[in-house]
Amino acid sequence: MTATAQTLRPPSRTLMFLEGRAIHEFGAFLGALPLLSLAPRGDGHPVLVLPGLVASDASTRALRSFLTSKGYAVSGWRQGRNYGLREGVQRAMVDLVEELSDTHGRKISLVGWSLGGLYARQLAKMMPERVRQVITLGSPFAGDPHSTNAWRVYEWASGRKSNEVDPQFGGELAVPPPVPTTAIFSRTDGVCAWQGCMEKSGAQTESIEVESSHCGMGHHPAVVYAVADRLAQKEGQWRPFDRSGWRSLAYPDPHR
Repeated sequence: MTATAQTLRPPSRTLMFLEGRAIHEFGAFLGALPLLSLAPRGDGHPVLVLPGLVASDASTRALRSFLTSKGYAVSGWRQGRNYGLREGVQRAMVDLVEELSDTHGRKISLVGWSLGGLYARQLAKMMPERVRQVITLGSPFAGDPHSTNAWRVYEWASGRKSNEVDPQFGGELAVPPPVPTTAIFSRTDGVCAWQGCMEKSGAQTESIEVESSHCGMGHHPAVVYAVADRLAQKEGQWRPFDRSGWRSLAYPDPHR
C-alpha cells in the first residue's frame, strides 16, 4: 500500500493568532465535565497518550485524568518534553508500548496529539500485534512537513530535517496503520493544514471534525468526548463514529 503527502499551504497568520483561544477551550472543558461524565466507560485496557512538539506529559494531564476516571489504565510518554526523534526516543516508546501491553496482558490504545499522533501511527505499524487502535489529534500525517507552521521549530528542536523519514520507524507517514485509526482534525487549526490531518474513510479508518484550535485540542470538550467514545468500543468490534442525533450539532460532516 502506498500513499503520498499532499502539498498544502500552512494555516494563515489569522488562524495562528486565534490559537490563543486554547485557554478558553480549557475553561470550556472544566465547565463541560458534568456532561462529559456521561461519556461511555472503558473496559480497563491500557492507553498511552503522546504529547505534541516541545510539549510534555503536563500538556495531556487533563485528557489523561479524564480517561483514568473512565476506567482506563492511562500512561503518559514519560520522556519529558517532546523534542522530536532524538537518539533513544524511538526505542523508549517501543519499550513503553511493550511494558504496558505485557503488564496488562492486553493490546494498548495509542492517543497522540500533533507530533505525538505521528509517533502513534508509526508505532502501530511496527507493533500491530500490541496495538488495539490509534487516535490522532491534529496530526499532519497526510501533508508535506512544510504545510505546518511548526516545521522550523521541529528542525531546531530535533536537529533533523522536517522531511526526513526514518524507514525503521514505520515507513511513510501517510500510510495508515493496520489497526482501527481515527483522525480528529479542525478546519480552524492554526498550526497544521487541516487537510493533512484527515484520514481517508475505510473499513477501519475515519476522520472526525471538531471546531477547535490546535493548541487546545487535547482538552477541547468535543475532542475529549470523541476520544472516550472511540476507546469504549469493544476490541474487534470497531465501527465508525456515529454523528446522528445531537452529535451532528457538535461534529460537522468531515466530507462536506
